[in-house]
Amino acid sequence: MSGFSLIEVVLTLALLGLLASMAAPLTETVVRRGKEQQLREALYQIRDGIDAYKRAFDAGYIEKRLNASGYPPSLQVLVEGVRDVRSAKGAKFYFLRRIPHDPLRAVEEDDGGGWGLRSYDSSADNPRDGEDVYDVYSLARGKGLNGIPYGQW
Repeated sequence: MSGFSLIEVVLTLALLGLLASMAAPLTETVVRRGKEQQLREALYQIRDGIDAYKRAFDAGYIEKRLNASGYPPSLQVLVEGVRDVRSAKGAKFYFLRRIPHDPLRAVEEDDGGGWGLRSYDSSADNPRDGEDVYDVYSLARGKGLNGIPYGQW
């Protein structure tokens, strides 16, 4: 007689279920690690754009206002560009192609990427927005795999 007995089928299904239950947490960790990597890259891109704006301001390429910190007034300015004051043709400097979204938060319409903004005159312990954008942080709740809250990355 050929075929499998009921006991063999039940044992095979039990082993497959055990393997699947072990693989599920690993899959969740891999997905989470990928989103955290995207968060790191997005924060790096935005912060790099903010720093490039500040360097252009300090070098005199961007029009200076009285009492200006030298940081962009909004993230959108980094995408829309600013006029190069040294250019007779009115050329612009662009610092970002687009504002990346926070991969750990749901995408909402016109939310500026879902980032928390910190102005130059606020402390790192109590970030708040203001007249400029000195830094950005994630508004996602929870901690990363490294144990540090996402808002402190």
